[in-house]
Amino acid sequence: MTLTLRHAVADDLMAVGSLHQRSRVAAYSPFLPPEALAAPTPEGMGLYWVERWSYERDDHLMTVAERDGRLVGFTYVGPDELDGVVDPQAAMLRAIHLEPTEQGRGTGRTLMRDALRTMRSWERSRATLWVLRDNAHARRFYERGGWAPDGRERDERFGPVVTAQVRYARPL
Repeated sequence: MTLTLRHAVADDLMAVGSLHQRSRVAAYSPFLPPEALAAPTPEGMGLYWVERWSYERDDHLMTVAERDGRLVGFTYVGPDELDGVVDPQAAMLRAIHLEPTEQGRGTGRTLMRDALRTMRSWERSRATLWVLRDNAHARRFYERGGWAPDGRERDERFGPVVTAQVRYARPL
């Protein structure tokens, strides 16, 4: 079975949203309550991506992974902005999500390598990302890829629940 990567187009966004919702539920259900994962719906998540794409597509890049023509994952990279200030030396991995059945097949590593290449091509020296503090699976994945916590933390609302997040960084 062949895995291919390509840059997303507007016609991909509803499918990306649906995949994103499935990925969130599978990844976060071990540590978030069901009410935090009930919304948005897959369609609502698709509409979120349609809106976000409309104002970020000039300085962000979404890459989709397809296995035999079927969407199985995506990444979304863009400028690193913290407290309203853009860091010209850093880029941020804003999202990486997989179909739950793609876990352990190398798709995440392939998407991550591609995202890092993209950020390097923007002539940045550092990459950052935010991860839910309680997402041990994702944190292990990032740490195996050379990422480490950089000491920054924040609380963000995830539906009706406030979640703690940890920022990771790595050199490019």
